[in-house]
Amino acid sequence: GPCTECSCSSGKETDKNTSNTKKKENGVQSFIPKIFFGTRTHKQISQITRELKRTAYSSVPMTILSSRDYTCIHPVVSSSVSNRNEMCVELLEGKHGKSCLYYHGVHKLSEHHALQSAHRMYHAWDIEDLVSLGKKLHACAYFAARELMVGADVVFCPYNYLLDPQIRESMEINLKGQVVILDEAHNIEDCARESVSYGVTESQLRAAREELDFMVNNNIRQKDHEPLRAVCCSLT
Repeated sequence: GPCTECSCSSGKETDKNTSNTKKKENGVQSFIPKIFFGTRTHKQISQITRELKRTAYSSVPMTILSSRDYTCIHPVVSSSVSNRNEMCVELLEGKHGKSCLYYHGVHKLSEHHALQSAHRMYHAWDIEDLVSLGKKLHACAYFAARELMVGADVVFCPYNYLLDPQIRESMEINLKGQVVILDEAHNIEDCARESVSYGVTESQLRAAREELDFMVNNNIRQKDHEPLRAVCCSLT
């Protein structure tokens, strides 16, 4: 409904509704952009959502995109130190005859937020709130946050979710026509550099060169592998 606590009160809301109606009458579907709010750290997201709760926009549909390190509640996967992503994928694919009970309960979290919104009880939340609710409902907070992005007006996430093309693709983030806000944007340069950089050790380069030597010597796609071998040789 129209908010009454700030300058965009009922008069402007009526104008907006009228323009939307006209668009629908002309057969053109209206497009409402999302706001993607990027921060440097997850801790800063907590600070911003806390401030959001204090405003007239606390009831605006939102979500927070974060890694499994912060949102996974599976007792075995979440206790792993290094390979949570791989373990999660294996469970989703049903390897070793096991699956993730929490993933199959994702709809419980989505329905909970939809019910809150319908009863005008929806309020801005933090990652810890979602994880706590996920544990209570036995529902995966990681995938629930991604599902909530569909109906969210505001999406909070770290910088690299917006800057790294691979992460954007895996998280199904489309920034075309959307509003992007970058908090502390002077950090963007370093984050952008990290997104397109990759670190390798000397032993990895030597191992790669040995494999490429084998490929070339056995006439396996020589035209493709010879330039790669040359790169490995020059780096070592």
